Amino acid sequence: MSTRPSSVDELAGLLAERSYLAERGLATALFLALSLGQPLLVEGEAGVGKTELAKALSAALGTRLVRLQCYEGLDANQALYEWDYARQLVHLRTLSDPADAQDVFSERFLVERPLLAALRAGEDAVLLIDEIDRADEEFEAFLLELLSEFQVSIPEVGVVRAVRPPIVVLTSNRTRELHDALRRRCLYHWIDYPDLEREVDIVRTRAPDVSAALAAHVGAATRRIRELDLVKRPGVAETIGWARAVSVLGAQLTAETAADSLGAVVKDHDDVAVVTDRLAWVVDGG
Repeated sequence: MSTRPSSVDELAGLLAERSYLAERGLATALFLALSLGQPLLVEGEAGVGKTELAKALSAALGTRLVRLQCYEGLDANQALYEWDYARQLVHLRTLSDPADAQDVFSERFLVERPLLAALRAGEDAVLLIDEIDRADEEFEAFLLELLSEFQVSIPEVGVVRAVRPPIVVLTSNRTRELHDALRRRCLYHWIDYPDLEREVDIVRTRAPDVSAALAAHVGAATRRIRELDLVKRPGVAETIGWARAVSVLGAQLTAETAADSLGAVVKDHDDVAVVTDRLAWVVDGG
């Protein structure tokens, strides 16, 4: 069983040791989720650190990270378990006594998927349900039931129940609205783009080889890019990547290094054209 932090400050410190700088509101929401045993739903723009939060929490607590990446068409069987049909078939072909065929649905042929693995691991796991907004509403309804009971019935095996539930972090980019029932089940926090000072601190923490001056210059330039009319605004992850790229190219952000490394921060063809037209302003702010 993992040792839980006893205060918000202790939790924030543990996350910082794993290079994740959580602002006070986020650290408090996460601490409450741990203390109350409730799932935490975090929303925000892509690249602001939602997925990294669960990874850092798992590392900070010394627990297993179990990640369920959601996508359109994901169903309960794909998220819970499946049977290893190839091994079952081989097993059946080698049987000398047909009466032993019932063994084909035993545990040794059961393949765990993330939700079942997290239930079995219990509080020794952080279950990351990533981009729940990409899953269908039917799966969201199933997930609500699972998170309410923290158990699942496998007809051939029986009921699998978490004695103590895993720590659950759900993320959403708000590509669609989630049901109120799921929101009521969770604690909630919105992760926004950080202010410039914190973003520079994050860059310096995640990319210590980048100088403070370059981190500040790239951070300011990224914030100006976010002001443009773009399909996809760059997140903090892109700021970090851009700072690393510029550092490799010349350790200074100039119009030339910015143009050469733009693919590290802007990831859409139309957006590249928009930023390129304003590149001097992006770099100098003038």
